[in-house]
Amino acid sequence: MADFNRTITLAMTGASGAQYGLRLLDCLVQANCQVQFLMSDAARVVVETETELELPNDDNLEDFLTLNFDAEPGQIAVNSSRDWFSSVASGSASPSSMVICPASGGTLSAIACGASNNLIERAADVAIKEKRQLIVVPRETPLSEIHLENMLKLSRLGVTILPAMPGFYQNPETIDDLVEFIVARLLDHLGIEQNLVPRWGS
Repeated sequence: MADFNRTITLAMTGASGAQYGLRLLDCLVQANCQVQFLMSDAARVVVETETELELPNDDNLEDFLTLNFDAEPGQIAVNSSRDWFSSVASGSASPSSMVICPASGGTLSAIACGASNNLIERAADVAIKEKRQLIVVPRETPLSEIHLENMLKLSRLGVTILPAMPGFYQNPETIDDLVEFIVARLLDHLGIEQNLVPRWGS
């Protein structure tokens, strides 16, 4: 098995913006990170609505992603929503960083309440209780008071709230340019070198 630089948990939930999560997955693979990948049922619907990918069932998803993202064998590990024996479910084995991209309002609510009804929520709960890095990428507008209160609660717990709000100072010409902006900020917060977008003032 290849020697990966680090392991990062990436979860995709049912908010619009599947392109952000998929591009981040691509960048993590290119950066030689191992990815513990989680996807909600709603995220599958969003991916197939917003992209041209036709995802197979869970049993074949790992091979599909490995092939389509040019990953090494074992570099992308797909975890089902009920796999309670996954490393991400335990503070003794979970990766030091987790990103939820995109993060639905329902996911924000569940994490803020410590619901842990599925593996995504449990993995986030573990990250918070173990004081590890957790980044959530909300993609909702407008934001209700409920959303804002949940984000404030999570922020006070040390969670990084990184909304899908791309900047325009890099003069984007395509949708991909807007996606790259958010993914670049995520990579910055993960401490992974990136040259997707020019930095302010450069």
